[in-house]
Amino acid sequence: MKALPPALQAHLDSGATTLAWCWRLTRRDGTQLGFTDHDRDLVFDGTTFEAAAGMTATEIRDSVGLSVDNLSIESALSSAHLSDHDLAAGLYDAAKIEIWRTNWSDTAQRVLMRAGSLGEVRRSGLAFSAEIRGLAHYLQQPQGRLYQYTCDAALGDARCSVAIASSAYRATASVATVSSLRQVTVTGLQSYASEWFTRGLCRVTAGTNTGAAIEIKRHTLSGGTASLELWQPLADLPAVGDTLLLTAGCDKHFTTCRDRFQNAANFRGFPHMPGTDYVTLVARPGDPTNDGSPRVGT
Repeated sequence: MKALPPALQAHLDSGATTLAWCWRLTRRDGTQLGFTDHDRDLVFDGTTFEAAAGMTATEIRDSVGLSVDNLSIESALSSAHLSDHDLAAGLYDAAKIEIWRTNWSDTAQRVLMRAGSLGEVRRSGLAFSAEIRGLAHYLQQPQGRLYQYTCDAALGDARCSVAIASSAYRATASVATVSSLRQVTVTGLQSYASEWFTRGLCRVTAGTNTGAAIEIKRHTLSGGTASLELWQPLADLPAVGDTLLLTAGCDKHFTTCRDRFQNAANFRGFPHMPGTDYVTLVARPGDPTNDGSPRVGT
């Protein structure tokens, strides 16, 4: 049960209320945006809650237990601060959100109804809808280290320690030709072997997609021409001459860590942990390790 401020409780008890919903978004870069379903802008806690965005929300449900309570918000892309390009570029992925019930005639009378983060965002024409996930959502995410064959560190972080700022693992490229929102050929990568940037990161540094950062699905080099395929489409079709900052990729396997990055001492997986591999193998004639014949000592 929520404890309401005495002034807001008295307002509710009066029988004639002036209430509005307010949503405050905090992106991962720290940018804060406010929206309200009231017909004029509201201001509190240093945030202006914009009325023109036309936000509406589904009902809020609270359930007993640790199940995730979700709701959705919908709006037209009519705000000067909320654009289709920013949504497509992922600037609002996992953004923190606060939902307030506010007395619009006196914004000091308000209560925080829900806090969480943005989940899936769907766009259609000039409108969008976004899923809001409750704080219980984070209880379903893995925390701490994982006991697994592959490494659970991010390439270049403090646990990995690879100097990805080095020119050996980072390169600047320019778009040469464009096939789609996900596929381009580039110049500037002729000295890097094919697949060197596969599973790496592509960050757009110039062009209409500036700021977008998308994982690289495939990097190939054929006849001196380097091609990139991204996992997710860019918001806008890239143009010839757009510049990209590329970071080498890592498949999280021990051999890659040892041979490509010479970083075996900092590998954060467990490549030699016991498992059931031998039990699940199929015997093959001529295979000295698994030809079906009895082993000494078994």
